[in-house]
Amino acid sequence: MKRIAIIGLGYVGLPLARLFATKYPTVGFDINRARISELNTGHDSTLEVEDQILKAVLVDTFSNKNGLYCTDDLTVLKECNVYIVTVPTPIDKNNRPDLTPLYKASETVGAVLKKGDIVIYESTVYPGVTEEECVPVLEKISGLKFNVDFFAGYSPERINPGDKEHTVEKILKVAAGSTPEIGIVVNELYKSVITAGTHLAPSIKVAEAAKVIENSQRDINIAFINELSKIFNLMGIDTHEVLEAAGTKWNFLKFKPGLVGGHCIGVDPYYLAQKAQELGYHPEIILAGRRLNDKMGAYVSTEVIKLMINKDIKVKGANILVLGFTFKENCPDVRNTKVIDIVRELEAYHTNVCVYDPWAKPEEVLHEYNLKTSNQLGDIKGKLFDAIILTVSHDKFLQLDIPSFKKENAVLYDVKGFLKKEDVDARL
Repeated sequence: MKRIAIIGLGYVGLPLARLFATKYPTVGFDINRARISELNTGHDSTLEVEDQILKAVLVDTFSNKNGLYCTDDLTVLKECNVYIVTVPTPIDKNNRPDLTPLYKASETVGAVLKKGDIVIYESTVYPGVTEEECVPVLEKISGLKFNVDFFAGYSPERINPGDKEHTVEKILKVAAGSTPEIGIVVNELYKSVITAGTHLAPSIKVAEAAKVIENSQRDINIAFINELSKIFNLMGIDTHEVLEAAGTKWNFLKFKPGLVGGHCIGVDPYYLAQKAQELGYHPEIILAGRRLNDKMGAYVSTEVIKLMINKDIKVKGANILVLGFTFKENCPDVRNTKVIDIVRELEAYHTNVCVYDPWAKPEEVLHEYNLKTSNQLGDIKGKLFDAIILTVSHDKFLQLDIPSFKKENAVLYDVKGFLKKEDVDARL
């Protein structure tokens, strides 16, 4: 009987744990005690799993019955035989992969690993990390031998934060195992809960590579559109109108310009680039796309400042409202948001920047970025601004009377192409 342990209960781990709990006895393990306490009340602050759905699978004790038992108690993991690691894989300040969370999670699993157990990784990595970096940690801590006493698998996560349509069970899952036989076992395990189906990859490295190029491809495509936006703006052509016209061709890829942040697209290409450089190859297109996308925040700020100067608005001391801070719309996730680049660049001009986002938690933003923000409309009501920048296309902004926050000659810049063209001074 499969007894599942999900290691890490964030945006990826919790939806997966909830899903497996409908068919298997499942432990949700996280070292964040506050997170465990929150989940055991039946609430998920990431809003990935609705409260009533979470409460429906929660159980008070771990047994042979289906259900989700959330805990930070390592001893409970000893009762499991399948461990699925869903911890984040960030980059450091120099854009180099930081595998620390993976190493720590592998140490945790290694401490409870038994003969016959399977350890599956879902974290996005470059090809080779599972077998060359994680497995040695499992062997060292457990004292067991890989592919003799225990086995490994890989099934890259495809969670899209905030997306209530493409939920985990509705997205086709890639699976792989450290042996052909284990590959089948891992594939069948996921197939039992993923209604969209699965794809069995021939090896763990193939599955790792498939995941990392998914987001690298999107990054490069968005970089191309961002570069087009810069060119068309110099020509006085509206980029969104160009894309609308070009999109009438059946095989035109409908990407839009914008800020590229988050835990995937803005990070994963660096993992592939790092591995390529270790092998002596300098990846030109991948890194060129990253450089261009990473500079879009500064570009937006410069464009806004130019518009202010053209309207004879004094820049130093100007009051600027930034609408949105999360890395994407209708989601509280502020990880690797590129809105911070806009804010910091504007602050360098000695402007007064006010950030309002109804989704972002001010305490989380303050902790991660040392920036004060607000999620209460009352904090900005009655205030007038010299410039307003819409950075995230939250649905809630459609109900916001944005013009009521503008001074008579104020600049309104739309990063997302979310507002009516005639209402804004410019859009990306």
